[in-house]
Amino acid sequence: RYSRHLCLAGVGGEGQRRIRSARALVVGLGGLGSPIALYLAAAGVGVLGLADPD
Repeated sequence: RYSRHLCLAGVGGEGQRRIRSARALVVGLGGLGSPIALYLAAAGVGVLGLADPD
């Protein structure tokens, strides 16, 4: 699933493990927050928190 990340010089296997163990919080899921959350999930971020006070 993440084979494209593994072949990047700046990421590789170790970088993908770090991404998988990372945590991210996206506050606001409007026009900018929604795509950011999608991209973080697609990148394989381990824990993704979403907060939208609206």
